[in-house]
Amino acid sequence: MKNLVVPIFLILYTLSFGQEQYPKDAFRSPLEIPLILAGTFGELRSNHFHSGIDIKTQQRQGLPVVAIGDGTVTRIKISHWGYGKALYIAHPNGYTSVYGHLQKFSPQIEAYVKKIQYQKRSYEIEVFPEYGELRVSQDSLIAYTGNTGGSSGPHLHFEIRSSISEKPTNPLLYGLDVRDATNPSIQALYAYPLSQNSIVNQSNDRIEIPFSRQADGTYLAEKVKALGTIGFGIAAYDRQDLAANQNGLYSLKQKVNGTLLTAFNFEKFSFGETRLINTLIDYEYFAKYRRRIQRCFLTEGNNLSIYTTLKNEGKIRVNEGSDYTVEIEMSDLKGNLTKLIIPIAGQRETLINKKTPVKTEHYIVAGKPNNFDLGNAKVYFPANTFYKDFYIDLEDQGDKITIHNNSVPAHKNFTLTFNTTHLPEDYLKTAFIARLDKDNKPNYVKTYKRGETFTTRTRNLGTYTIAQDTVPPMIRPKNFKTKQWLTNYRYLSLIIGDNLSGIANYEATLNGEWILMEYEPKTRTLTYNFDDKILDKKQYDLQVIVTDNVGNSTTFTSSFYRN
Repeated sequence: MKNLVVPIFLILYTLSFGQEQYPKDAFRSPLEIPLILAGTFGELRSNHFHSGIDIKTQQRQGLPVVAIGDGTVTRIKISHWGYGKALYIAHPNGYTSVYGHLQKFSPQIEAYVKKIQYQKRSYEIEVFPEYGELRVSQDSLIAYTGNTGGSSGPHLHFEIRSSISEKPTNPLLYGLDVRDATNPSIQALYAYPLSQNSIVNQSNDRIEIPFSRQADGTYLAEKVKALGTIGFGIAAYDRQDLAANQNGLYSLKQKVNGTLLTAFNFEKFSFGETRLINTLIDYEYFAKYRRRIQRCFLTEGNNLSIYTTLKNEGKIRVNEGSDYTVEIEMSDLKGNLTKLIIPIAGQRETLINKKTPVKTEHYIVAGKPNNFDLGNAKVYFPANTFYKDFYIDLEDQGDKITIHNNSVPAHKNFTLTFNTTHLPEDYLKTAFIARLDKDNKPNYVKTYKRGETFTTRTRNLGTYTIAQDTVPPMIRPKNFKTKQWLTNYRYLSLIIGDNLSGIANYEATLNGEWILMEYEPKTRTLTYNFDDKILDKKQYDLQVIVTDNVGNSTTFTSSFYRN
């Protein structure tokens, strides 16, 4: 009997965990303005699901950000990309709140951060303060909104995570109020023949299905004539009342003749599975047309935890002579719902639009390591780099190596190694591996030089080559001139840039002492804040050194006066 205790406990725990209740009154909004969203939780992004909500900040920076509850700062990260300046606060109830793309922190936290930056002589830092070292209370100022990191415009990226599992959860489940009486919108419907002999509307390839809006607000698709195992996918989005942004859905359900076949929602997910977005969407279609189709059925490699119901992998078996009604329901957290009805007739038709499989001399077995020697280069794919087996196009064109194309997603990094023995030694000193874009422009990828080989690790398929960068970076003053009096200036600013391999690092000194300069890649701007007050002189000698990714370096010197 004792042996049954653990399994029963685990079952009860699992059931209770699946029915998790979120506190509705423990947290307040992080901003003092009404919440209008530019992005929703779980929204479909490039190679990941959005792990928070993006809150509009009235197209400006510098709005006060407050702690949503009592807690302590457990992590501060500052980077040129990603979340830019980000703050993490652990709360006593087991949740952690995250605030990203910040302009600056509150005075107490800013002083703490600046001290560490000067100690490390680096703008980019990641620190984990001792628990309780930086305590905050609900409503207290912690930062100001900004546009740092990978942000495309001023906003606050806001998350709530489990402090134990670190899984992000939908912040709108905690009682945050966003005005929303708007139903989700559907853009397109697609049908997929999924078995060897299946057919949809005389096609064995993906096919778009027309639909129209009915008087009761539902959408009705034109009758589908099919046979065999098929599936459906939709392109859809959600909107809130006060914003025109096309945000992500919260939940999707698929019913067949009244039986629930597929259901998933964006209550929570784990960062470890976020790249599996490429198994939820039709990645091949997205790569070509930049539209994300969410598939209502399971494909190879899809181990996402977002499903609450999944029967027959969401696939529909259509038999000849039978009729079916498929309903796809899309909804948001406020219960606004859009329904699409798809009538299906099991009918045998002549195949007209035939998909021809593409075969090459190289074949990928996804579950095993794959190693190919192409002559001037070698490529190694670890096991499970890809989600399914397929014929891969690999070509050595002498000065270029083609690794298939961007229609196939890679889940893991693969290794590409170039043999460089045929290239002059002087050339190799400033050479690097580059990925060619659609205009054949080389783009730097991180290159490791080992003996007579250049190696890179990447997830991006495409065409690669060895390129050279002999031009050093550019530096020019932005808001001052040499020998100028800058007494009333709040900051000093320069523009930096590199024409090919990109900026690797920079360093600045005033009268020989290191100073903190903030780099904003989007505007190519380096900025020094005079509030740092590390010197007390009238004449200042400035030196800035910028180095690119192959070692070319530029030194800029200037002097100015300040009381």
